[in-house]
Amino acid sequence: MTHPICRVRDFQIVGSHTLHIVFDDGSDRTIDFGPVLGGELFGPLQEFSLFNQVRIDREVHTLVWPNGADFDPATLHDWPQHADALARRARNWNPQPAKLEHPKATTNARTNGCSGAA
Repeated sequence: MTHPICRVRDFQIVGSHTLHIVFDDGSDRTIDFGPVLGGELFGPLQEFSLFNQVRIDREVHTLVWPNGADFDPATLHDWPQHADALARRARNWNPQPAKLEHPKATTNARTNGCSGAA
């Protein structure tokens, strides 16, 4: 079984966290990366100043950022097939903080200085 080799040929920043990407097979795609920017590696790209430092690594033919973040060019090429799973993964990397409910103060309330810890 063979897999096509995809290479990023060019790109343009077209919006907030959004790139228009041209591939060597002549296809192109506009991708909003915002929903997938989570976790230790991709989370810092939420900062526009870092995200906008994107470049093409001419050795591996994909988009890379100065912090080491990159995407497989085949994933970029076939983005609609991967976007939902990547967005779910990013949400798991950045879970929303749990809402702590504080018990009503009573004379029997146990407090130890740590919310939620016993």
